[in-house]
Amino acid sequence: MPAFDGKAALVTGGTAGIGLAIAERLCREGARVVVTGRDEPRGRAAEQRLGDRARFVAADAGDETAVDHSVRFALEAMGRLDVLVNNAGIALTERLLDTPVSEFDRLMAANVRSAFLYARACMPLLAESEGSMVHVASDAGLRGEQAIGAYSVTKAAVVMMSKMLALDGASAGVRSNCVCPGATAPGMLHIGPADDPERGDDPSAWPIPPLGRIGRAEDIAAAVAFLAGDEASFMSGAVLLVDGANGAGLPA
Repeated sequence: MPAFDGKAALVTGGTAGIGLAIAERLCREGARVVVTGRDEPRGRAAEQRLGDRARFVAADAGDETAVDHSVRFALEAMGRLDVLVNNAGIALTERLLDTPVSEFDRLMAANVRSAFLYARACMPLLAESEGSMVHVASDAGLRGEQAIGAYSVTKAAVVMMSKMLALDGASAGVRSNCVCPGATAPGMLHIGPADDPERGDDPSAWPIPPLGRIGRAEDIAAAVAFLAGDEASFMSGAVLLVDGANGAGLPA
């Protein structure tokens, strides 16, 4: 039997990159999936690619009204919720003190506020199913990278939020875990300096991790599926680094 047969999942930022790979993995393993995103055409294309097990709903993950609407949409479409994947987020190549305040606020809203809003809105539904949350952070949230300073700060916040949600959800049987990807392609779409109108994801310039390749979105999807599934039923508050051994020297 597929691991997620009969399960229902909500994947934020699920229309491209890592989020789309996560949605594909969950669908392939039997789940019904609702994906969110701000780009309607990209969302419709993702919906078509995912097939009849998936639905798209447009939502700005940092907007409380939009979040609540998308969670209601998911409940109406699927009748239940077993898995929340907090994947929505944006990146920015800028040292922390060089980051414009407007860009700092934008990153905090997209990466931290969004995870909080979705966790808060979904917790009662996940309590009914004794489900789980998986939050997609970053290796930069564990060791910090000066070139992406504000982004590192937001992802460190996501790591700690996942741990706090593990404590808050434990009495209701709701698990919360975190995946920290390293260099992954396709990954985020919004990497680049604040003043660069052509910000984009360019893995050709990234250093190669010790395992000899850049990560694939499917690598992250596999980790998310593990943490969301029954094989990880005694794991909550865990932080799983998926980075090709790049962080092997990090303190335990």
